[in-house]
Amino acid sequence: QVKPQFESRAGRNCAVFTAIAYKTQVVAGTMYFIKVQVSDAEYVHLKVFLSLPHENLGPSLVSFQTGKTRDDPLTYF
Repeated sequence: QVKPQFESRAGRNCAVFTAIAYKTQVVAGTMYFIKVQVSDAEYVHLKVFLSLPHENLGPSLVSFQTGKTRDDPLTYF
């Protein structure tokens, strides 16, 4: 659901956009840290916020880190 937000902010189109792993952090909603494969050997880490259900908002891309590999640990950022 956040692929268009990432592509717009990163200034690129991704033929591949597959979530590999994720972690969550409960705040006033849920913060997701997601490792996403964007090409054969390139990965990005996304920080996505999902508000509480009563707010009726979709997921929002907060920030991202590029230049990651499959082996890079997924950390809170």
